Amino acid sequence: MSVVEDRRTIVLDQAPPLARSYAAAARKAAASAVPGLGRSARGAGGQELPPVAHRVGGVRAERSRLARYQRLMGDTLRDSLPSVFVHGLAFPIAMGVLVADDFPLPLLGMVHLANRVEHRRTIGADEALTVTAWAENLRPHFAGTQVDVVAEVSAPGGADGDASAAGAGSDVVWRGVSTYLARGVDAPGAVRPQRPSRPDFDAPMRTGQWRLPADTGREYASILGDWNPIHLSSLSARALGMKRHIAHGMYSAGRALASTAPVAGGYTWSIEFEAPVFLPATVQFAVADAAEAGPGALQFTGFKRGASRPYFSGTVAPR
Repeated sequence: MSVVEDRRTIVLDQAPPLARSYAAAARKAAASAVPGLGRSARGAGGQELPPVAHRVGGVRAERSRLARYQRLMGDTLRDSLPSVFVHGLAFPIAMGVLVADDFPLPLLGMVHLANRVEHRRTIGADEALTVTAWAENLRPHFAGTQVDVVAEVSAPGGADGDASAAGAGSDVVWRGVSTYLARGVDAPGAVRPQRPSRPDFDAPMRTGQWRLPADTGREYASILGDWNPIHLSSLSARALGMKRHIAHGMYSAGRALASTAPVAGGYTWSIEFEAPVFLPATVQFAVADAAEAGPGALQFTGFKRGASRPYFSGTVAPR
């Protein structure tokens, strides 16, 4: 399903800088004397979010950033875009939706729960892309309120075409749904579901190990621009109530996909985040066949030795 049948689309000249979005989120948090949802939320399971999508055309990868990303992840150096790099291109447009005055959830402190992505074909490094982002499916969570943030990346048929319109003649080549939790925030009248029981975690046989230094978050941010304070240093993370800074969830996703996703062609992938990766860290990593998810599908898991739950788990499958 494509975007915008029931949403007003705001076309922007360029992606808003992430630093500006985080500053806007901080101002919005400081101005909110009473925590809770804004007037657009209407009770448990409500779908009332601002009916707005943000769109930016002519988005292109910077070759130098792409190469730095590939080296950081241990990915293959190639002239096509890894899926998490595409997410990074779309992220500033999605952030613009989340920091708008009429968005009902506080951005700062929001917890990243999961991603589901369709990477529908190989995306060339020189393609001009159009990104459209919006929020949907506001609903209760046992710890607060969760929401899905959708980004669609469109391109015309040719690698050198102009995708600024993203209308007729443009195809969605990548679609991602990111699920976030506003912990402790409830819509008026919402009823939280019960916390589901957590299955016992039996650590799989490891196939690799990642050693993540303390500056992992700063390295990722310097490439894709996500300067969220919870990822930068223990000092900045403690200012937002965390005991130490953590790796970006999308760093973990990108690192996992570097060794599991097809180098060419389309694929789908998903990831669920169970526990934060506090930096510095040693992550045990495991890959196994996942035939139940389709032909050629793989399951991946990141975990800490002896822990009762994984850091993350996910699947990737060719289309």
